[in-house]
Amino acid sequence: MAGVDRVIRARLGSEVALVNQIAEHIIGGGGKRLRPLLHVLAALAAGYAGDQHHKLAAIIEFIHTSTLLHDDVVDESGLRRGRQTANALWGNAASVLVGDFLYSRSFQLMVELDDMRVMRILADTTNAIAEGEVLQLLSVGNPDTDEAAYDRVIERKTAVLFAAACRLGGVLANAPAPLCAALSRYGLELGFAFQIADDLLDYTSDADTLGKNIGDDLAEGKVTLPLIYTLRAAAPAQAEVLRQAIRAGGGPLHEVLAIIRGCGALPRVRARAEAHAEAALAALEQIAPSAQREALVTLARYAVDRDH
Repeated sequence: MAGVDRVIRARLGSEVALVNQIAEHIIGGGGKRLRPLLHVLAALAAGYAGDQHHKLAAIIEFIHTSTLLHDDVVDESGLRRGRQTANALWGNAASVLVGDFLYSRSFQLMVELDDMRVMRILADTTNAIAEGEVLQLLSVGNPDTDEAAYDRVIERKTAVLFAAACRLGGVLANAPAPLCAALSRYGLELGFAFQIADDLLDYTSDADTLGKNIGDDLAEGKVTLPLIYTLRAAAPAQAEVLRQAIRAGGGPLHEVLAIIRGCGALPRVRARAEAHAEAALAALEQIAPSAQREALVTLARYAVDRDH
């Protein structure tokens, strides 16, 4: 990962000072680097022995970071990883444009790899991420959003990039198709587990631990799994409180939290995340034992057990 970080730092720069400021603010903002880490581990687990996984991991991180810049503008977020968001500091226009810069920089690096397999996977993935953003926008403020619609959003917004990061590890190693498919399945299931756990934390953690304001999802009108499950189980009066809060983009947070916790939704959400983590672990059974494979096992458990 030190090698990945060197590539990130070397290729982040621009002649435009504001690009450097904003890109450094978010890239250096204490993120987990989880997606590039997954790629590095998958490549090594598949037997890769070169050094191009550093560049490909940097590409994946640039794509992810660009989506964060755009997300914070769309969501009007003011806090990420315990710090002010780029849009809060420099405005929406600058954040969107630097997000575009990171997208285009990732494609410059992709071309340098000169591997059509890599370019096809990442082009399809970035397109799916954009679709996920639009799908989420369509469901904002809609209390009738169901679990299937929620799954479509998180598959595209989160899981597809996890899957691509892992599949590309196998592709880089010229691994057999079944092994690449197993790595992709692991990444997809891990992405689901990670995002569902993230949505759970929005109602169970605190701002200092999580690095963002609790209840942000509700304030942004996002109908995530804790709300979907609660709306199914709540009494009519309680459900109406939630529906009004979703439509209004916020409401009496303490009352909402009490309803969610009282309806038994949170253990069900956690069980759903755990099921995806178990499916990710099952996909790893096709991967030969190694230290990297064990690290992938650890990450599947961490995705559900983390507190931020």
